[in-house]
Amino acid sequence: MTTAIREATPDDAAALAAVHVLSWRAAYSDLLPGPYLDALDPEERAAVWRARLAAPDRPTVLLATGAGGRVVAFSCFRAWPEEVLDEPGGSGGSGGSDEPGVLDPATTAELAALYALPEVWGTGVGRELLAASTEALTAARFRTAALWVFAGNTRGRRFYEAAGWRPDGASVRDVTGGRELEELRYRRELFT
Repeated sequence: MTTAIREATPDDAAALAAVHVLSWRAAYSDLLPGPYLDALDPEERAAVWRARLAAPDRPTVLLATGAGGRVVAFSCFRAWPEEVLDEPGGSGGSGGSDEPGVLDPATTAELAALYALPEVWGTGVGRELLAASTEALTAARFRTAALWVFAGNTRGRRFYEAAGWRPDGASVRDVTGGRELEELRYRRELFT
C-alpha cells in the first residue's frame, strides 16, 4: 500500500476519529466489553480531536493517508506528562531519574496513540507511521520516547517490540469500559 504521511489539522478531526473508533473496536474486542466499544461515538471523538488539534499546546498528530487521501492511520505524541507513579521506581519527584516510574518531560516524549484501520493492519502502514513519528521525535530533540500499551494487547506489544521498544518495568491499572486492565510502559531510546 502506498501511503503519504502528513501533519493533521483540525479539519482532519472526523477522519481521525473514525480511525480511532474503528481501530479500538477491532483491537480491543477481546479486552473491553462489546457494549462499551459499540457505544464509542465517532462524532464525540471528532469534537475532542478538533479541540485538541486547535489548542495552542496541541500534540503533534501525524496521519497516514492511502488512495485518494483517505486517512488510514494516525499517531499522536507530545512531551511526557509530568506525573508520579505509585509503581516500580515511582518514588516522587520529577525528571532526570533512570528509575522506571519517573520520566523527564524535557527529554522524553509520549507516543500517546498509534492507531490504524483494521483493513491496513499487516500492510506496513503502521511501521511507516511509527518510523515517521520517531523521526519527528528525534528532530524535536527528544532523547527517549515512551508509551502505554494494554498488557493483554499481544498484537500491539509485538508491533512495538519489533520496532525496538521494550517494557521498562512500570505498569498501571486503569478502569476502561468498566474493566480494570493493566497497562505496561514501553520505552525506546531515540539516540543510540
